[in-house]
Amino acid sequence: MTSLLLRNTRPMGAAATDIAILDGRFAAPGAPLPEGTQVIDCAGAILAPGLVEAHTHLDKSLLGLPWYRNEVGPRLIDKIENERAVKVSLGLHPQVQSERQALLSVSRGTTHIRSHVDVDTEHGLAGIEGVAETRARLAGIVDIEIVAFPQSGMMIRPGTAELMDAALSAGADVVGGLDPCGIDRDPKAHLDVVFALAQKHGKPVDIHLHERDALGAFSMELILERTKALGMEGLVTVSHAFCLGMADRAAAAALTEALAEARVHIITTAPASTAVPAVKELAAAGVLTGAGSDGIRDTWGPYGNADMLERAMLVGLRNNLRRDDELALAFDICTRGGAAIMALPGYGLAPGDRADAVLLSGETLAEAIVTRAPRPLVVKGGRVVARAGAALRPAP
Repeated sequence: MTSLLLRNTRPMGAAATDIAILDGRFAAPGAPLPEGTQVIDCAGAILAPGLVEAHTHLDKSLLGLPWYRNEVGPRLIDKIENERAVKVSLGLHPQVQSERQALLSVSRGTTHIRSHVDVDTEHGLAGIEGVAETRARLAGIVDIEIVAFPQSGMMIRPGTAELMDAALSAGADVVGGLDPCGIDRDPKAHLDVVFALAQKHGKPVDIHLHERDALGAFSMELILERTKALGMEGLVTVSHAFCLGMADRAAAAALTEALAEARVHIITTAPASTAVPAVKELAAAGVLTGAGSDGIRDTWGPYGNADMLERAMLVGLRNNLRRDDELALAFDICTRGGAAIMALPGYGLAPGDRADAVLLSGETLAEAIVTRAPRPLVVKGGRVVARAGAALRPAP
């Protein structure tokens, strides 16, 4: 039985106490500890559940490679087509790249990752296989959930639906989708495939919806309709959901109410370049919301550092969150929100919960978000996996 005692730590910024871990789980106060228990002085740092990266693309990152000169056109399809070609010209290795990014996430305090992984007729299941290998290699260091993601479209690329089926049979955890109107130009057929695969494999759904305004609202209404018709309430997520940032706030409010009724979740990346879902409105309506970094230093853009504390700050900036209680909402979105969407068992700091946690420097959670100091300690299943802002396992 492994055991660890975190001495002088402040759970979620509360008063300092000692927290014991036994056999990978938080122990009840006063539980006897075996001889030889490792004791770590946390020096009054905040103890929080592990950060949750609920939307990224591990197979796409260019971390560790020479600088990529980005001269890609402005349209979404430009970025998709360029990336598909560049994977060949750069010889991108999805296992190596995904492990590099995953370990960077670990160093910043992330203990769980949901990664959308490309499935297309040019590269087949290479991305799925590479990220699955990384998942196995990093077992006990970070948990990785794989979304089979038709980045290049399905209806416009015959054969992709069959590859999606194969990816789910091979171990992908979630059925992905992408802009039923804007990319596939056939929303009924696209959603037919997505939800049929979900029903066949017993998997949840996570659909990228970049479509804005009325077009995005139309697609979202179709997603909501399918969710309720198939009894999949609580099993469907819409990522990005830019249409919820539309200027017509009455229409956005109606969509938000429908999301709450169907228990369809939202994951935001809080980008600076477009309207985004209003997280306070989602929270008030009871819509479960998570967050993610999206692509990190890839062919789409040079930004990203896998720090979900920084993502909490970006959520705050995009939503004008200034008060400490508002920043607490941003933090919740980057932890418990993503954990609930991913249905992580035993997530939290209560006795019996899995000991997946991070130490944060700061007097309060709000200060931790705005200063984003290196994480003193990251624990996964009761084992230390990162110290002083660096993962203990070296990246490839």
